[in-house]
Amino acid sequence: MEFSIKSITLISTVVLTGLSAGLFYAWSVSIIPGTRKVIDMTYLETMQSVNRAILNPAFYLIFFGCLVLMIIATVQHYNTGIIFWFLLSATLTYLIGTFGVTLFGNVPLNNALDVLDLGTLVESKAEEFRLFYEQKWNRFHTIRTIFSVISFLLSVLAIFSYSK
Repeated sequence: MEFSIKSITLISTVVLTGLSAGLFYAWSVSIIPGTRKVIDMTYLETMQSVNRAILNPAFYLIFFGCLVLMIIATVQHYNTGIIFWFLLSATLTYLIGTFGVTLFGNVPLNNALDVLDLGTLVESKAEEFRLFYEQKWNRFHTIRTIFSVISFLLSVLAIFSYSK
């Protein structure tokens, strides 16, 4: 592979897509099992804290940068045959299954949690909110994790299909 703007964009796309998939996968196999073992108030405090902390430049670079680079790489590889189709599939998979599910599933739940004043929340209300939040949030997270891994695999296939 020669190192042109197209190939650098493609490699950067694959790296960011892999980091995104890795972040979601790591969360699935570490944070979720760990939070299942804590009491309701600790769970809500932890998720509220993590949801606030993750909104940082490094996360934005991976989450939004991945999508931007996927779109650019897809456009750059228009009319290149199978590479284009792998990239288009990866982009649509990420856009709908990762970005869309996050935006319309996880984020509204995070926003609902963020406005809770945990200092004044009674235990019965903490339990009630956790039941509302945790199952839905984890379901959306599983969907976005699966789609981000599929998107990563499709973008890797684009690299392997690169002939010039």
